[in-house]
Amino acid sequence: MSKSDLIPVFDGHNDLLLRLYNAEATGTGEPEVLFLEGTRGGHIDLPRSREGGFVGGMFAIFPPPLQMEDLSRSMRGASYQLALPPLLGLSDAQTSTLGMASILIRLERRSAGAFRICRTVAEIRSAMSEDAVAAVMHIEGAEAIDPRFVMLDILHAAGLRSLGLVWSRSNAFAHGVPFRFPSSPDTGEGLTDAGKDLVRRCNELGILIDLSHLNEKGFWDVAALSKAPLVATHSNAHALCPHARNLTDRQLDAIRDSDGMVGLNFATSFLRPDGTMNANTGLDTMAQHLDHLIEHVGEDRVGLGSDFDGALVPAEIGDVAGLPRLMEALRAHGYDDALLRKIGHENWLAALDRTFAA
Repeated sequence: MSKSDLIPVFDGHNDLLLRLYNAEATGTGEPEVLFLEGTRGGHIDLPRSREGGFVGGMFAIFPPPLQMEDLSRSMRGASYQLALPPLLGLSDAQTSTLGMASILIRLERRSAGAFRICRTVAEIRSAMSEDAVAAVMHIEGAEAIDPRFVMLDILHAAGLRSLGLVWSRSNAFAHGVPFRFPSSPDTGEGLTDAGKDLVRRCNELGILIDLSHLNEKGFWDVAALSKAPLVATHSNAHALCPHARNLTDRQLDAIRDSDGMVGLNFATSFLRPDGTMNANTGLDTMAQHLDHLIEHVGEDRVGLGSDFDGALVPAEIGDVAGLPRLMEALRAHGYDDALLRKIGHENWLAALDRTFAA
């Protein structure tokens, strides 16, 4: 497939920075080299991004848990409930968060313009027009944010424009859903007072608030408080896969009513009706989730949120170079090129325009 035939993809979520951070910490690779020159491991690097039409997305900074079970091995039974890590201390979270932010900055500096941290939609469009990967700094789990929001101000100045209050664990701000199947996302209490203050501050700064990983009570607290569109960067339809991580139809309707956005997660355990991590998952399953999301939020509010480098994805996609195979499957499913462009990148850029300006 020629480059001109590719549907450009701006993606709602990836965990590249965590993979590169771990490689640096273990001495198994230099982050800039692994990304810019390419590697056989992981899902995303610059050569494969260009091959697959990946033009950018939200690059997550995820403070890793001190210990965590192998999710791919654990999420295979007919039902499961994984024990989640304990609270992560502020110091540990800040160390890893700053480390990943540093990697993001170094990728931009070493890339000779091929990789750019973008703070506005205009900057994203400019990067896309010049064949550069457009990176929006995102936080997945706000454990590194102190009560006075000093770290939030520093990260915002460095480029932070998207923040998930939680990963799937509790912190000072909110409570994440566990990796539980089958399960409702209604698994605990809502936002803390500090979490409500953080939502207000993100609104003031124009930082997108990501609802993925947040439990249902927390979701409704954000919906009642936030002045910005509701956005879930990497979540699927609970009606098709009853995993705690997925969104109910009522939540999807609220996202629609706020003129928000949902990114389809490629993680097979959030796609499959049996909730298992299994790479032998057909792309028709992804199309069915997109059909359901479009039915509830509309074709202008759905995109992709791959979770590349953070999840087991369908083998037919494999990595970022496999994105054209997904687009071809969706075309065969009946999606025309105009809808594919919306899902690929146009809807995300429009949602960020609405959010950054909110």
